[in-house]
Amino acid sequence: MRRLLLLILIGFAVSLTSCRNDFDFESRTGGLEFSKDTVYLDTVFTNIGSSTYTLKVYNRSDKNISIPSLRLKEGTASKYRLMVDGMAGQIFENVEILAKDSMYIFVSVTAEVADANPTDFLYTDKILFGEESNPNHQKVELVTLIQDAYFIYPGRVQNPDESYTYDELNLGVDGNGDPITIRGRFLEETNPMNGNELHWTNTKPYVIYGYAAVPSNKTLVVDPGARIHFHAESGLIVANNASLQVNGTIQNQVIFEGDRLEPGFSETPGQWGTIWFTQGSTNNILSNLTVKNATVGMLVTGNDGTANPSLTLNNVQVYNCSNVGILARTGKITGQNVVINNCGETAFAGTFGGAYDFTHCTFANYWPRPNQTCVVLSDDSINNVPTPLESANFKNCIIYGSSNLGISLKKEGTTFNNSFENCLIKFADFNNQFQNDSLYPASGSNYLNCLIATNSTINRPEFKNPTNNELQIGSNSAARGTANFTFSSGTFDILNEERTNPSDMGAYNFIVFD
Repeated sequence: MRRLLLLILIGFAVSLTSCRNDFDFESRTGGLEFSKDTVYLDTVFTNIGSSTYTLKVYNRSDKNISIPSLRLKEGTASKYRLMVDGMAGQIFENVEILAKDSMYIFVSVTAEVADANPTDFLYTDKILFGEESNPNHQKVELVTLIQDAYFIYPGRVQNPDESYTYDELNLGVDGNGDPITIRGRFLEETNPMNGNELHWTNTKPYVIYGYAAVPSNKTLVVDPGARIHFHAESGLIVANNASLQVNGTIQNQVIFEGDRLEPGFSETPGQWGTIWFTQGSTNNILSNLTVKNATVGMLVTGNDGTANPSLTLNNVQVYNCSNVGILARTGKITGQNVVINNCGETAFAGTFGGAYDFTHCTFANYWPRPNQTCVVLSDDSINNVPTPLESANFKNCIIYGSSNLGISLKKEGTTFNNSFENCLIKFADFNNQFQNDSLYPASGSNYLNCLIATNSTINRPEFKNPTNNELQIGSNSAARGTANFTFSSGTFDILNEERTNPSDMGAYNFIVFD
């Protein structure tokens, strides 16, 4: 019995010694390996926090080690932030890594352009593993490009409970008579921070928080090459009797997009709100503009009450909208060389009637979810009275996407004037659901010289790479040479290539793919 008890005690002591050895840590500098020797944080706007980036640190040895010092070279003065073993900071001591194990370090930054190198606007620092005085110390470089910008945001007032009340725009009243408001403010001609906010230049980008509104009887002018970035739930509103003029050129496009500059967000839908043309906005002319990654690319709620279009689009591209590319409600729009693709519901919707005229446009939709249309037209009722669709004319256009039905027409009243001339339209009605419906190609009379793609192999446009918004047509495209040159004569495609006879449907002249 004594012998048995002695063996148990010896075994217990050995087990304790074994456990203690397993978790003994040797203080050591050097010998680490890293997932990268430089962490490049993507471009950020001045004083706006970056995304979080990951560095993995490996201990390949068979010993548990303790790193005596892990710190940013600039210490607490650094604009970088680290997260090590769940602890945030800039200086850490005795950081432990088990044998044959690894750990993650998470890195982010918030810096001003004044912190960056004035010649290249790079803001840099280092993560030091061990003190620099130790010849075995190791380092990982940190590099970020800081971009200066004009910032437009609503004012705010701090409340006694330390919450904030923000400036709001009044959008009218709801059905109960209660005010409808949205966070934002009107643009100013003499803003103390930004100067003339009604003239957006290309000297540096603009970053919008909330909704920036163009006041009544004022015009916002956007210069060639301007870059406009909208934060989440932000956008631009053009008020009654106000105007927006975007003066992009072929060489210097204007771009409206979100404010996330990381490559992973370059094509992500729904990052910001919309460009909203309200009832009464007038003389809006947009040229050589790309709108990306919005919820609704353009929202048009009414017109200016004249016979003229309140919105004219020339060489305009709209991509990756989580809802609709252009959503018009009783709008009046004229467009040439308009390209829309990858929208959660439809590329273009002309609802509650209106008047629309599109020539040499490409309405595509290759949204990942099926059954999304390209063009919707309707004369929806207001107070049980249908709103007239005065006109919806499509000439030399391509209307084609990944779903079977490229168009959706919804007629309630008697005034529903639409026409498609020399257009390529996808309408694969496999169940003959619309066979006898006079609104649609099988029985309709409003499809003059149109090519109808009744399945995925007939009358294909042969887009270059539609899922990546490359909607140029190839040499074997059914749209090649099938446009009506009457509407093409004297015009240029969206890339400024002259149209010759016979001309091609859509916004692009055909090219030979590599």
